Amino acid sequence: MRLTISALMICAASPLWAAADAVTFSNIDGGTLSLDDWKGQPVLVVNTASMCGYTPQFTALQELYDTYRDRGLVVLAVPSDDFNQELGTAAEVKDFCEIQYGIDMPMTDITHVRGDQAHPFYKAVAAEAGFAPGWNFNKILLDGQGNVVGTWGSPVGPMSQAITDPVEALLN
Repeated sequence: MRLTISALMICAASPLWAAADAVTFSNIDGGTLSLDDWKGQPVLVVNTASMCGYTPQFTALQELYDTYRDRGLVVLAVPSDDFNQELGTAAEVKDFCEIQYGIDMPMTDITHVRGDQAHPFYKAVAAEAGFAPGWNFNKILLDGQGNVVGTWGSPVGPMSQAITDPVEALLN
């Protein structure tokens, strides 16, 4: 399991916004979600799973989103079954997250986050920042230009100072 890989260190490589294939996800509600829609805003991307020991972090993810969304932060939940802890369908995931945790942040369809089948976003993050999720609830913070600002492993809580400090810095 990886802990903080980099914090407050902007990659010198090209921003992830530049890779068009890497920034579009299938939306859990149908259609697509594009990181391009959030250019100029910081985005925290979190690979999630409904049946993981870290699943209670949904409460703190929603709190983070509620605290900073009016200032521009986007929190994007990316459900994944790569660690065999996700429900069977996107509809089940959506219902679970809404009923159990009151989630109203953007959420993708169930998505691969590691290995050869990883979504292009995760492949780009691995290539640009050397970070790939080692478990559920890994976090990737992008600045408004699509640069990776920080990455954190599962144990780092969404409302921890390790995450809120760089979020605050990006919003100021």
